[in-house]
Amino acid sequence: RALFAEYAAELNDPEQRRLYEEEVAALERERGVEVRFVHPAPGFVLRTSQEGSRRCYINVCSNALLAEPRARAERGGQRWALPYSLAPGREELLRAGRRRLLYDVVFHPAALRLAARSARFRRLLCDTAMDAVERHCGVRLDRANAAVLRGVRYKGIPQAPVIRSPLPGGAPQPPDHGDSPLPPF
Repeated sequence: RALFAEYAAELNDPEQRRLYEEEVAALERERGVEVRFVHPAPGFVLRTSQEGSRRCYINVCSNALLAEPRARAERGGQRWALPYSLAPGREELLRAGRRRLLYDVVFHPAALRLAARSARFRRLLCDTAMDAVERHCGVRLDRANAAVLRGVRYKGIPQAPVIRSPLPGGAPQPPDHGDSPLPPF
């Protein structure tokens, strides 16, 4: 128990988390990939059900690493581009032994500011978040009974997914040591 408590305390230590992220970024850089951790800032929570029976929550969050929303004028209105990042769905255990499904959909902070000022834009943001979960997680959500929870900004324990992008030039070549007895990879 003592070792497990020590391990849990280490996982929750911000300094340890920062060190872990730096090590992961360095390792991925050696492989020719840039890694950026997307720490979701709380926004609002959308409650709905999955497959008509199982309650789930969509945390609509923000992070400045994502691109800003853009509007393009079209006949009869505007067409919005809302870039987002979707973390894989996760299941958390509650105290009563029940489980809840959580999804994090992360937008740029400007999108959440627009949603706070406009009910129509908030609906667009909610629809985009539900579309993202349905499309990428292969589930069906109950849109008719979806509701924004008042006074709740985030459900569950925040997790930071990563955005991977290839570095220009690809992976660096390993140094050529002619004295190695092993064949080249």
